[in-house]
Amino acid sequence: MYEIKTMNNIARQGLNVLSSKGLLVNNDAADPDGIIVRSAKLHDMAFGQRLLAIARAGVGTDNIPVDRCAEKGIVVFNTAGANAQAVVELAVCSLVLASRDLMEGAIWARSLAGRDDVEAAVEAGKKAFVGPEIRGKTLGIIGLGNIGSRIAKAAIALGMEVMGYDPYLSVEAAWRVHSDVRHAEDLSSLCRASDYVLIQVHHNEKTHHMLDAAAIAQMKDGVRIINLARGGLVDEDAILAALASGKAARYVTDFPSAKLVGVKGVVAFPHLGASTPESEEKCAVMAAQELAEYLQTGNIRNSVNMPQLVLERAGAARICAIHDNIPRMLNSFLDIIGEANINVEHMQNRAKGEVAYTVIDVGSPIGEDLARRIAAVPHVRRVRVL
Repeated sequence: MYEIKTMNNIARQGLNVLSSKGLLVNNDAADPDGIIVRSAKLHDMAFGQRLLAIARAGVGTDNIPVDRCAEKGIVVFNTAGANAQAVVELAVCSLVLASRDLMEGAIWARSLAGRDDVEAAVEAGKKAFVGPEIRGKTLGIIGLGNIGSRIAKAAIALGMEVMGYDPYLSVEAAWRVHSDVRHAEDLSSLCRASDYVLIQVHHNEKTHHMLDAAAIAQMKDGVRIINLARGGLVDEDAILAALASGKAARYVTDFPSAKLVGVKGVVAFPHLGASTPESEEKCAVMAAQELAEYLQTGNIRNSVNMPQLVLERAGAARICAIHDNIPRMLNSFLDIIGEANINVEHMQNRAKGEVAYTVIDVGSPIGEDLARRIAAVPHVRRVRVL
């Protein structure tokens, strides 16, 4: 029986999925077969020999050593899309908060407690919190994946013009983009045309400080910037300088920092993007399903460090090999299987960058010796037989 360790509190619905699939949740396991994690940091964690997969109940995987896992043949999953509705709703809220000074207005109204002239004070003071409507304005969205495309659709429904830029957009994701979204050829053209700029991309070396001083300088005066994806996407020094000069009117972010909190013009949420009961439940269920499917069938869905590969099972045994993405690996596997006089029922191979994944269904049971021979092939990272 596969043992699963949870590194954070996981919604009961996700734990129920694991038990219904015959997986054992054992948080005392020293060397589990799988891990489900939310925000716990795993970079300094020593992984045992049995660990096959880590499922992140959420989208970002900054807390997981993804590359180290790939080297060891450990599949890392995330739950892209499970929290999309929660983030989209927060984005709509952020558009309004970026326009109208509702946060400061509410704080000011609360300060009137105990006064007898509240109504008169409100009428006299409300002009300090005036802001524009979003209808008819242009929203530039950087990143048109699952969440970005939904935000675009919601903004269009609110009467906004939407321009999108995404150099990493997949064909599948492109089909989800609303037909009224105007395509920006590059980041510069989006920055120049937008009244509001919302960034919704993964944070990595290529996207770090994607919105820096140079990008902000190309934006309209009084631009309003929204970042609900990851803090490192926006250069905080650049945004603070833009707010101080009036280049930017507001910065709404889900990632407060020591530099940002308390600064006029900054609206900072305490990382609330996916903080809804519905989102936590969907993320937990999806993470459990991904983990169970991989452990029991070898199929990979929604991995951040391995290629997606889903193959209906046939035959008496299944060989699952994670290996370097180099020529003739598949030939090496087939030679070993053929020498054992075993028929191949069907197979599939997929690659993602420097790593590849091969699944081969065979017509006869496989002994440990054949599995060891495949594992001994140079550049093989991990082999399992199911």
